Amino acid sequence: MLKFSANLSMLFTEYEFMDRFAHAAKNGFKAVEYMFPYAYSKQQLRDQLDDHNLTHILHNLPAGNWEQGERGIACLPNRVSEFQDGVGAAIEYAKLLGNDKINCLIGKTPQDANKQLVDQTVIDNLSFAANELKKENIQLLIEPINNYDIPGFYLQGTEQALDLIKSVNSNNLYVQYDIYHMQRTEGELAETVAKHLNKIGHIQIADNPGRNEPGSGEINYEYLFSRIAELGYKGWIGCEYKPKQSTETGLKWLKKYQL
Repeated sequence: MLKFSANLSMLFTEYEFMDRFAHAAKNGFKAVEYMFPYAYSKQQLRDQLDDHNLTHILHNLPAGNWEQGERGIACLPNRVSEFQDGVGAAIEYAKLLGNDKINCLIGKTPQDANKQLVDQTVIDNLSFAANELKKENIQLLIEPINNYDIPGFYLQGTEQALDLIKSVNSNNLYVQYDIYHMQRTEGELAETVAKHLNKIGHIQIADNPGRNEPGSGEINYEYLFSRIAELGYKGWIGCEYKPKQSTETGLKWLKKYQL
């Protein structure tokens, strides 16, 4: 049976962040994930998990100044020290929160940059992060993101991610496969998952267009979920979508798949 986690950065946003854990549990979720934990103390978050019997699946590495449009710093040659510090911070949160996966948003390719330098910076940063996380038995993920939502994002497709994994040459680096992003970028969703399941560390979902709940758009999630289950995927599937109405109203799709 497939397992679904609530992404608290996008679900239950009707409530303050610390209240979302309770609402996730109330609606049947057994696990949560979110983009960034760093605005809250580790113990605050741990208490919410314990109070509501929730498993923490993953969070992202620090990704620079989000409010100013940064979407990751792993591809920025002048931010290597900051990136490495962020890896340490992410590990400290994961050790208390219990997640064994951390995602790296690589960032937007800097304009007028030396491509060879940028590529090598990404490889070096991911190698560093993968090695540091491996010491704590935490898996490093990289997420391809479509060029429509984040123009200029460094990592845009599955094959590019797999090539990057080969270049880094670490057995602790996997793909975070976001079905919404990959539908917009390349399609061939079911076949891509089947072909590369051994390198997919986490799956996230939303429909297209709109990045809303499954069943609201063009993606055949009933078929996809059946195929993913047939393939023997054992991980969690993160519900990282924007509800069209309230979160609770939008969860009707989930009843047929059970939590």
